[in-house]
Amino acid sequence: MDRIDLFRVFARVVECSSFTRAADTLGLPRSSVSAAVSELEARVGALLLHRTTRRVSPTQDGAAFYERCLRVISDVEETEGLFRQSGAMPSGKLRIDVPGRIGRLVIAPALPDFLAAYPGIDIDLGVTDRAVNLVEDSVDCVLRVGPLSDSGLVARSIGKLILINVASPAYLARYGVPLKPDDLSEHWAVNYASPATGRIEDWEWLEQDSACTKALRSRVTVNSAEAYIACCLAGLGLIQVPAYDVRQHILAGELVEVLPQHRAESMAVTLLYSHRRHLSRRLQVFADWLDGLLKRELLSEPPPEKAG
Repeated sequence: MDRIDLFRVFARVVECSSFTRAADTLGLPRSSVSAAVSELEARVGALLLHRTTRRVSPTQDGAAFYERCLRVISDVEETEGLFRQSGAMPSGKLRIDVPGRIGRLVIAPALPDFLAAYPGIDIDLGVTDRAVNLVEDSVDCVLRVGPLSDSGLVARSIGKLILINVASPAYLARYGVPLKPDDLSEHWAVNYASPATGRIEDWEWLEQDSACTKALRSRVTVNSAEAYIACCLAGLGLIQVPAYDVRQHILAGELVEVLPQHRAESMAVTLLYSHRRHLSRRLQVFADWLDGLLKRELLSEPPPEKAG
């Protein structure tokens, strides 16, 4: 292997914390990956990785060398594509992963326009609400909603996802319209339990920029956005939901926003991709397209309620 290939192999081992997983993602024998790292250590004259039977982790020298490797790899990839990018259309396959309803309601319907504009790019669209590991799952980029826990990734902020409070007209006709947070004690909610932890989310609103929470009474608990909205449509209680998720229901008069001055805090929407891929031309054009799409379709205010 040449020196840059050694850098790439070493970086992948660090990212995967495993020789075996790194070898799988690179399509190389494990022995070749191990030999490449040993050769690199011999060249630089330092131990770069701690090796145990359960995990591989960078030494102090290895961590510093890893950051330098990322910069060198990026510089090489940028230089290699300097002239190729100026005239040629981007091409190749992109693997992306997005939350379920965003993928189905927003991204999938818009993909024909992107594919028509870039006929050389193919999209492998993963639609899941689980946390995807970009390196181990060989994904080019992921879309995340909410706080980030990933380190060592490039984060491109898209904006804030607006959350609103809604109920069905039938529910409001039976229980009345809440006008202030204190009224919530007389109302019912559809409880949402986190699919990952099982924890039931409390009702939330902002009061002078401070987050307030309250556990509302409920007879129904769900663990998916589809069921959450379906139960609200059935008149089983109030829910807090992204505005884009119920836009059509509001326009059709099937749901009504309540407590508009007491919404929950908006949630960050972020596109994540790894350092080693952030210069890919096809990823750049897709990220720009997705940024514009989401700002237009995902982050806008809810539509006005249907009159009458």
